[in-house]
Amino acid sequence: MAVVHRTTMKPGKLELLTEWLPQQSWYLGAGRAPELVRAGGFRLDDPEGEVGIEFMVVVDTAGPDPVAYLVPLAYRGAPNGTGPTLIGTSEHGVLGTRWIYHGTGDPVLMTELAALLSGNAVPQQQSESDTPDPTVTVHPVTTGEPFSYETVEVLRPLADQAAELPGDAVLGQVVAGWRWPDGTPARAVFARATR
Repeated sequence: MAVVHRTTMKPGKLELLTEWLPQQSWYLGAGRAPELVRAGGFRLDDPEGEVGIEFMVVVDTAGPDPVAYLVPLAYRGAPNGTGPTLIGTSEHGVLGTRWIYHGTGDPVLMTELAALLSGNAVPQQQSESDTPDPTVTVHPVTTGEPFSYETVEVLRPLADQAAELPGDAVLGQVVAGWRWPDGTPARAVFARATR
């Protein structure tokens, strides 16, 4: 069970993401700095209790139309040796220095995402310890086809859309929600397992 501490992080997640996000090929605000707000997400538990796993939605409000991005984050107590996915380090008020990685490069996060897509993990509330998040909908892989986290796709930016059930190329998917800055709810496919 992951414990969500009510404490400070310096620098904060949004500060780190404001510097990191414009460097990503999928960032849509070329030529300008993002203005980010937290908008939603969920967590997964690492069975070993070593890695914090969060799927955070941030909304960039700097442009004429807000854009939602899904950023999977892996929090570690020591470097994991995958330098290119490092977003930055932060001082956690309880746990000390945390190395924050972009989760698609973290094997623990991706393994747990694959477990979620297999129906073998339970999504957790983003800000509460040991509390399942019933708003996250999982269409698990039920075909019996083997898949691994190498075939799992994390979607971003997010498009507010009606969730579709998996099609021929999609084995399973995770659908979750967030709120736009004006309070309007939105839902989209966050991740999917493909053939």
